Amino acid sequence: MGVHLQRDLDVSTAQLGLLLSASQLVPLVGLLVAGELLDRYNERWVVGIGACVVAASLTVGSLAPGYVALLLVLLIVGAGYSTVQPGGSKSVATWFDTSQRGLAMGIRQAGVPLGGVLAAAVLPFIAAALGWRATLVVGGLVAFLGASAFMCLYRQPPVQSAPQATEPSASPGSRLGARLRMLREPSMVKILLSGTCLVSVHSGVGVLTVLYLHETTSLGAGTTALVYVATQGAGVAGRVCLAAWSDRGRSGRYPSVMACMAAVIVGMTALMTPVGHSPAAACALFIWLGFFGIGWYGPWVAYVAESAPPGKTGSTLGLAMAVTQIAVILAPSVLGLVKDLTHSFVPAWGLLTAMTAVALTVTARTERRHHPGPIGRPQRSPGP
Repeated sequence: MGVHLQRDLDVSTAQLGLLLSASQLVPLVGLLVAGELLDRYNERWVVGIGACVVAASLTVGSLAPGYVALLLVLLIVGAGYSTVQPGGSKSVATWFDTSQRGLAMGIRQAGVPLGGVLAAAVLPFIAAALGWRATLVVGGLVAFLGASAFMCLYRQPPVQSAPQATEPSASPGSRLGARLRMLREPSMVKILLSGTCLVSVHSGVGVLTVLYLHETTSLGAGTTALVYVATQGAGVAGRVCLAAWSDRGRSGRYPSVMACMAAVIVGMTALMTPVGHSPAAACALFIWLGFFGIGWYGPWVAYVAESAPPGKTGSTLGLAMAVTQIAVILAPSVLGLVKDLTHSFVPAWGLLTAMTAVALTVTARTERRHHPGPIGRPQRSPGP
């Protein structure tokens, strides 16, 4: 909807980018708060109320008189959305045991890129016919229907006990100290390193795919858009297939995440060679990066949920997602700046490749050194 927003609100490209950043800014704190709420209360209400906040704020946004008002509305959208990702993930972790959790989590997480594909296919036509304000009303209606369905249909598993209060008598300072100690746990180190680099890869694929294909391989705008849709579709398939594969792994789920990092390194390295200048090869490489560079999220979230201490699944998911949210906010602008300053895509791909290689090396060593187990529980190192 960028063209319509620029025309009607008379904003620059930088201001347009700030609108997107605004919806991603509040979750830095909101995910932490949502995680604590999910450990204390039924996710049925936490997620449902958060989605209702999204619906209400988008609807109000359709009445925004100008740019600043719309910016404030999107900040509220981000606050409501903060409950949805950790809440939905916790729901899946609660309902499914380890033999099925990966596949179920992958299907749930596939909804994110699938929703992006549907939005990209439908909303521009609505904006062209009725204006950008109508698209916000449609988005609000979709969010309200989702919230209503979740609150009406979702139930706790029959064997699930009532949510336990987490550290009810602890002061905010002691809870903060507990979260900081959690960041030093080997399992959390693996979660944050892999999540940060792969979120950055996901952002790179989203920001640079169309530009790269257009400038480097001279493909037309229509073809590059189709390749981008195919890349997102590969991400949908990857989130399901890779998560299902993690259900069958004898060494746990994290090897699936390491395989995704290795595949990403191969794909981005190929883009930096003459192979990446071939239109057919470049299209195939981006679909490859979509499968692994977007699909990694399914097994990763399942690993986070299973690494959480008892009664702290929500806060662990919230903490992991909040830290990786920093990369969600910074990666697009950093990668775009690197491309603008160097007038080449190679440094951007090289930066992502180096980050991923470092994360893979460090976490692979940690994986060999420590037996997998919940965060906060003692983990034995293998003997000499």
